[in-house]
Amino acid sequence: MGLRDEIRSDLDALVGGAWSVREGRVVPGTDDVRLFTNDAVKLDAVYLYADLLGSTRLARDFPWETAGKVIRAALRTASKIIESYGGEIRSYDGDRVMAIFITGAKNTTAAECALKINYAMRRIVEPALYAEFPELERAGFDVRMSVGIASGDAVITRAGVRGSSDLVSIGRAPNIAAKLSDIRAEAYYRVYITESVYHSLLEDSKYDNDGNDMWSRYVTDVGGERMTTYRTSYWWGIG
Repeated sequence: MGLRDEIRSDLDALVGGAWSVREGRVVPGTDDVRLFTNDAVKLDAVYLYADLLGSTRLARDFPWETAGKVIRAALRTASKIIESYGGEIRSYDGDRVMAIFITGAKNTTAAECALKINYAMRRIVEPALYAEFPELERAGFDVRMSVGIASGDAVITRAGVRGSSDLVSIGRAPNIAAKLSDIRAEAYYRVYITESVYHSLLEDSKYDNDGNDMWSRYVTDVGGERMTTYRTSYWWGIG
């Protein structure tokens, strides 16, 4: 069978076949979703994307050895914090990590995780990198991650070919979370959440010790849609 015939055969199965969708109680791994059928797992989940800022400048203005260590340090730190909060990491895309939360007060958990990522970048990762690579500080390169969080139904399926496949999340929640992590309007704000996530937050992650709301309302275009979001410049310390 030639390549053209293989592609047509795959399309007949993928496009023409019915979906087999099951409710997920845990975040599936790659081996939990079949590749060659229209297998899918539906989740009620919170998606978190953490994206390193300034990666284009990093690659352009600094040696690859420096850029590589900045990216790895940021992703490693964010991933450790995500795992400590029970988040399930399901993809890395260059300088970005994506995680899924499905249990307990998942909106609050994801928001607190984002606040700690904000703290870690400013107070732990950046000083360590500046000490090793003072040229970063001299050039005014701030080590920051922008975090986007959205909640809702999503469907996870598997795409690719045998030996080179990965899980794919389909739905508004993953799509919106990814776009929120791309917001660069004001450097002061580094965490963006949807309105539904904000209204689901427990009070401890909504108000500071003085009773002030840590989140401010922000209306912006997200993927061509005018949307009410909430953003914050707060961070939470790590013991």
